Amino acid sequence: MQMTRSFSATAKCQPGKSATLCRDLGACLDGVAQWMSSNRLQLNAGKSEFMWRVPPRRRQRLPTDQLIVQSTSVAPVASVRDLDVHLDSDMSMHTHITQLVCSCYGVLRQLSSIRRSLPRSALTTLVTSFITSKFHYCNVALAGLDRVQSVINAVARLTADARRYDHVIQLLTDLHWLWVPQRIQYKLCVLVYGCLNGTALGYLSDLTVSVGSTARRQLRSASTSNLVVPPTRRASIGDRAFAVAGQQAWNSLPPALHSTSKFLSSFKKKLKSFLFGFSFWS
Repeated sequence: MQMTRSFSATAKCQPGKSATLCRDLGACLDGVAQWMSSNRLQLNAGKSEFMWRVPPRRRQRLPTDQLIVQSTSVAPVASVRDLDVHLDSDMSMHTHITQLVCSCYGVLRQLSSIRRSLPRSALTTLVTSFITSKFHYCNVALAGLDRVQSVINAVARLTADARRYDHVIQLLTDLHWLWVPQRIQYKLCVLVYGCLNGTALGYLSDLTVSVGSTARRQLRSASTSNLVVPPTRRASIGDRAFAVAGQQAWNSLPPALHSTSKFLSSFKKKLKSFLFGFSFWS
C-alpha cells in the first residue's frame, strides 16, 4: 500500500548562490524520498512545486534555476498554495486576494439568484457558511491590506436586501459588522490574548514580550501592559508579520481591555464592541 503526504520547507541563500541551494535542496529531497519509500510512502515529484521569494524591488533579479527532484526538473512558479493560502514570490498576497474575491463573488451570484425564495435567516446562514467563512480563514495574513472590502459591502447589501447603490455604512451598522481592517485587528488581538494567557501555540507566545519585562523599573513604560514591537526594515513584509502587526494591534487597545477577565468570550465581546464603536462612532 502506498500513501502520499504533503509537506513544505523553506531555505534561503544569497542571490548569487541560487544554483548551490537548488543542488543542496535536491539532495535533501532525495533523502526524504528514500526515507518515505522505506516507510511505504511516496514523494510525488510531478506535483512538487517551489518558489523563489524576493522583495518587490528585486523582482527583476528573480533566479531561473530549476530544482531536481528524483531526476524530475521542477521549474519555479510565481505562487504556491499552502493550507489553501496562496503565497506570492514577493509576499504581496495579490494571488490569494484575487482567488478569494473571485470565489466569494461566485458564491454571491448563486445566492443572489435564489434569495427571493429564501427566508432571511436561511440566507444569513448560507452567507456565513459560504462567504464570510472564506474571508475569516487565515485573514491575519492580510494584515495591512483591505482590498476585500468590496466583498463585505456586496454581502451586506445581499443580506439586507438593499439596492446596489445604497450606502453601505448604515447597512454595516445595522448588521453590526466591522470594516475589514477592524476584522483583521480583531483576529490579531484574539491571537495575542491567547499568547498572553497560555492558550496559543508556543512559537506564537514566544513572539509576545511585555514591555515591563524588558524596560528598566524607573521607566514609565515598565508599568504598562503594552508589548514590545520589534523593528523592521521592510514595511511591505516586515510590518505585516504577526510579531509586529499583532503587537501593534494589541498596543492600540485601551488599557481596560488589556486587564479584562480571563474568559476569552468576555474579551471577544468587549473587543468587538470597542472596534465597532471606533469604526462607526468615533
